[in-house]
Amino acid sequence: MKMNDTIVALATPSGAGAIAVIRVSGPDALKIVSPLFKAKSGKKLEEQDSHTLHLGNIMDGQRTIDEVLVSIFKGSRSYTGEETVEISCHGSPYIQQEIIQLLIRKGCRAAEAGEFTLRAFRNGKMDLSQAEAVADLINSENAASHQMAMQQMRGGFSNEIQKLREELLNFASLIELELDFAEEDVEFANRDQFKGLIAKIQTVLKRLIDSFATGNVLKNGIPVAIVGEPNVGKSTLLNALLNEERAIVSEIAGTTRDTIEDEMSIGGVGFRFIDTAGIRETKDVVESIGIKKTFEKIGQAQVVVFLLNAEKFGVRSSEFRVEIEKIRNKFPQKPILVIANKVDKLSEEELNNLKSELEVISSTSASLGTGSVEYIQYLLLSAKTGAGVEELKQRLLEYVNTGALRNSDTIVTNSRHYAALLKALEEINKVEEGLNRDLSGDLLAIDIRQALYHFGEITGEITNDDLLGNIFANFCIGK
Repeated sequence: MKMNDTIVALATPSGAGAIAVIRVSGPDALKIVSPLFKAKSGKKLEEQDSHTLHLGNIMDGQRTIDEVLVSIFKGSRSYTGEETVEISCHGSPYIQQEIIQLLIRKGCRAAEAGEFTLRAFRNGKMDLSQAEAVADLINSENAASHQMAMQQMRGGFSNEIQKLREELLNFASLIELELDFAEEDVEFANRDQFKGLIAKIQTVLKRLIDSFATGNVLKNGIPVAIVGEPNVGKSTLLNALLNEERAIVSEIAGTTRDTIEDEMSIGGVGFRFIDTAGIRETKDVVESIGIKKTFEKIGQAQVVVFLLNAEKFGVRSSEFRVEIEKIRNKFPQKPILVIANKVDKLSEEELNNLKSELEVISSTSASLGTGSVEYIQYLLLSAKTGAGVEELKQRLLEYVNTGALRNSDTIVTNSRHYAALLKALEEINKVEEGLNRDLSGDLLAIDIRQALYHFGEITGEITNDDLLGNIFANFCIGK
């Protein structure tokens, strides 16, 4: 991409609407827009102060295209760090394209995906991790993903990395200085203080790396697999959770032959529910493929909801226990929420017996050494009447570690940052090993430089065109 020309793009979603905003940024933004704009006040646009609004018409020669409101941002006092003009016009697709094509004919270039934010990064308005957070903010669909993106965009993550990098850089400079006085055997960097710094960096890096497990699922939605035998009410439960007829409900066994997925927000956290094919022995080839996919989805899920028929539980409790333990043994670290569905059809005595049986299953499974009681819980529910659905939502929230989110701790959500943190920790561990073995400064300096390199990859102090191209290609045009 050229960085010294003037670009234009629609900054609002395409299509008809009340208004649309067309963004122009670059050294000639005012020079290009000004002759096309006839202000109601009669004043010239380029003579007005920065951060002011002006009402007038966009003219193509003697033809009026639209009455618009123009915002001007002079010098570096803009989102991109360069002269910017934003034209708010009526939201007709025809008007939008007429103005954009006029601007292109007068010297603008159509902006590429993410080019405005790329210019903001290039001009020092934000670092690379903050720029990436802009895309996350635009794509946020619930309170949790929004909060994480906002914190990163404000510099919470990059500030932590920058502080560590500066402290490490200070010691690196002292060690590099020692190399200049190698013959005098002078030690400028206090090794005990350096060990303390390395321990501090390791602690912070491990915390950030561990946060990725939470951040990644909060950003993309917590996957919840709804499993069980056919006709137990999995599709009915999905419909009850979503409050819409999303999945086909039928008395015919094996209706769901593929997985059905949909998302919803619970307590500000996104959940992705997966309705799977009923688990049973079958000779139907298509249904068998669906059952195979069920186990694949269980592997991908964060939480497994095992649905059983409360009416049949009394005579088939041993069968259900075998199925639960089969999932438990194959996926020992996955929380399983056992739900007895259709409890609205049970008498009070049958309901009490059911509770007792489920408590036994829960406590027995917990004592097998595969986890605590929290890893396998039970809940009574009627997907048909909706009884217990709200309690299910609260139970699901309990499985999500939102403590860091509530405390506004830094949470890593970006896989690129995660990979760089892992590499940085690897190099820091090498530095620690070198200090313990009392290695010379020149050998320590090699690993320190590598750690600094990986820190710089996160904030963008060290970058290349291929990396920037990959990052900003995922942005929308106009941002």
